[in-house]
Amino acid sequence: MSAVNSTMLELGTKAPKFSLQDTVTGKTVQLKDYRGNKALLVMFISNHCPYVKKIKEGLTEYAKDYLPKGVGIVAICSNDVENYPDDSPEKMKEDAAKYGYPFPYLYDETQEMAKAYKAACTPDLFLFDEKHELVYRGQFDNSRPGNDEPVTGKDLREATDQVLAGEEVPEDQTPSIGCNIKWKKGNEPEYFG
Repeated sequence: MSAVNSTMLELGTKAPKFSLQDTVTGKTVQLKDYRGNKALLVMFISNHCPYVKKIKEGLTEYAKDYLPKGVGIVAICSNDVENYPDDSPEKMKEDAAKYGYPFPYLYDETQEMAKAYKAACTPDLFLFDEKHELVYRGQFDNSRPGNDEPVTGKDLREATDQVLAGEEVPEDQTPSIGCNIKWKKGNEPEYFG
């Protein structure tokens, strides 16, 4: 398990459009479905990464707290399922059921969405405001595999609360860290490595 940091996509970046299949419902989910939301969280996660495993229940709690407040939430898995079958759409569906994800869990088979967001690790979190402009890209909280920090979602919750209150989110943000996205051989982006 090699840990990598988020690329820290430039704040103010417009959310790249996506149109991906939800592994749970089979429906296509698109960026435009989130017009009118007060904020939008786009997460790149996976099933098998220990960094994601540590916060899965925390992500579900975050979603249960913020979906009713008008925050749109989607999770995307972009990993190479041929070499990492634990991240296959079937396993994604099982994982979503096991952890009670109240948000779509989308499969990025071509890995084009991971590249569009410059996602580097799982988890990689991107919070956009109501205009779909990036205001936060950083860690969920200080918890990591092997440390005793509680899973609170403190960093993401603070940023989300600031967006909902119409306040500026401070630009000093701690990068997320996790397992690198498992790129298909020959499909690695220029920012990888």
